[in-house]
Amino acid sequence: MFVDDRILTLFKRNAHHTLTYWSVFFSFGLCIAFLGPTILDLQCQTHSTLSQITWVFFAQQFCLLIGSSIGGIFKRTLLSALSALFVSALVISIIFAIIPVCNNVLVLAIAMAVSGLAMGIIDTIANIQLVTIYQKDSAVFLQALHFFIGFGALVSPLIADPFLSETGCGNHTGNATEIMHHFRDLLRNSPIADHNITQTVAAHEGESSDSTVHYAFWIMALINLPVPLAVLFLMYREKLLPCCPGSTPPLLDKDELAMESQQGTQGPEVEQIQHEAGGHGDFFSCCQNDNLRGLPLSFFMIHILGGMVLFMTDGIVGAYAGFVYTYATKPPMLLPHKTAGYLASIFWAAITAGRLLSIPLSYRFQPVRLLMFNLAGAIVTVLLLLIFYTSHTFLFVGTCLCGLFLSSIFPCMLAYTEDILDYQGCATSVLVTSAGMGEMVMQVLVGSIMNTEGSYSFLLCGVIIACLGFIFFIALMLFQRMHRNYLTGTSKKSTMVEEAAPESNGSAKPEQKEENETS
Repeated sequence: MFVDDRILTLFKRNAHHTLTYWSVFFSFGLCIAFLGPTILDLQCQTHSTLSQITWVFFAQQFCLLIGSSIGGIFKRTLLSALSALFVSALVISIIFAIIPVCNNVLVLAIAMAVSGLAMGIIDTIANIQLVTIYQKDSAVFLQALHFFIGFGALVSPLIADPFLSETGCGNHTGNATEIMHHFRDLLRNSPIADHNITQTVAAHEGESSDSTVHYAFWIMALINLPVPLAVLFLMYREKLLPCCPGSTPPLLDKDELAMESQQGTQGPEVEQIQHEAGGHGDFFSCCQNDNLRGLPLSFFMIHILGGMVLFMTDGIVGAYAGFVYTYATKPPMLLPHKTAGYLASIFWAAITAGRLLSIPLSYRFQPVRLLMFNLAGAIVTVLLLLIFYTSHTFLFVGTCLCGLFLSSIFPCMLAYTEDILDYQGCATSVLVTSAGMGEMVMQVLVGSIMNTEGSYSFLLCGVIIACLGFIFFIALMLFQRMHRNYLTGTSKKSTMVEEAAPESNGSAKPEQKEENETS
């Protein structure tokens, strides 16, 4: 069989939990991808400039980082974890519903901040729960988990596309071209940027009412509603709701019973080891763990370098998804707004397809090989996009390739580092937090550079970030070897101690016999 019976039995036993965690990641993807294609419509809705609307990205990503950092607090019990997932998924639907009434950029930023907090909690809890359930077999299920991010992120732009305005500021044709030239000149620091600002804002106020993008947000709110209901149903099945009477759990079949008996014999030891090592918790509790003292430098560098790789690669994902639409509508591309709107959908479709393809690949290949291939492919793709920066066709081809190569880096890195550390330490919390921080920082950084240096800098930033990520990965591999040598040395010492103990006991027994004979 393509997947062995043990994996299938594991999934069968934890199917309800796994499917629920996958569904909340659909909410995550739905919420993370809508800003890119709708940014110009939201800019008109809030009567703001491009540089001002960029801070909406920052608000979402900053609170996503906070949510990722504190999300591990809720994993202490199943009740707290599922309750946090339920509230977070419900909040995302509510935010979608109220976005159309956010007519001020500050109010929109606050709404995005709340949604980012919910997304961060979802990100940490779902990853930790799956790693806890499947341990060394988690790579396949993590790839599937992150496939659902891509799926949700694919659906979001497709829903928004029919409601996007042709010119980026309502379904009008009057002086929309003048408005877009105004913002184009803003990016290029032209003297025209200082002229006629009041008239442009007034045009926004008079014409933004023609936009129909609010229907897209209401549709996404309705599509997301089954997700919190699915979490609530899991809580009902687990008898975690106060209104649910207690009942006996269902009987296990013979395969599950065999696995349960195997795990039962070593369960207390595993739990004790995890407790001593700190286990998986929130980012701050990991940093304060007293048991981390005395561990080698390689242990900490694996956390840091793994986090830096995801800081760069997830930063590229966030920046590319957020600004490829804006880049495509500016010189030298100057694509029509409707055509450029498909780029975000293509990017997330490629990420979705890549994560789906990575599910069988992660079963056949080691995560380190997939990481090496994907990082090298991402560098080559962004470099080719930079070389052929005037080609409309290659922009679409490169967007697809970029999504494919970046798609599975996060789950592969998570499985790789957790396996190196033998599922002890705080790799999940550190990596999730670093990835969220990368998306936050890179979106603001790339947006600011585009605002001052022009749209050409968009791809140049991508090349630099991708190369830095590859350098950090090479360093991670070096420290992985150092940590493996450290573990080999400690295991040999423990073996020698164990062998010396029986010998000392054996030599003590003849002496005791001689004393008994003389007495």
